[in-house]
Amino acid sequence: MGEIKKCLDTYALIEIANENKNFIQYLNVEFVITDTTLAEFFIVLLREQGEKVADYWFKKLEGYSVPADKYVLKAAMKFKHEHKKQNISFFDAVGYVFSMNNGYPFVTGDKEFENFKNVEFRKK
Repeated sequence: MGEIKKCLDTYALIEIANENKNFIQYLNVEFVITDTTLAEFFIVLLREQGEKVADYWFKKLEGYSVPADKYVLKAAMKFKHEHKKQNISFFDAVGYVFSMNNGYPFVTGDKEFENFKNVEFRKK
């Protein structure tokens, strides 16, 4: 049986783009990202590294990107509300709920998720 597909969040994607050795390995495993994560990653790169880099990564990752349906979005907003003290972003809430619904480990380095179930937590 093959390895379980992973769901990467924006934190992980940024670390991959920065060639962080703790994250670069995820390019060699089966993974998925939500369309919302791809959009957030694009704007972060656009702001920090410019349009050329943002477009490069968008094209590189768009084939791994999948939509989150309205029920995932609704559950993500409920999750965000229930964990409002952790200040979880909309994008992270969508990615986490999507990963939970699909049985994928959620790969992140965001400290808010360190003790949540189904999280593969990685530090920089």
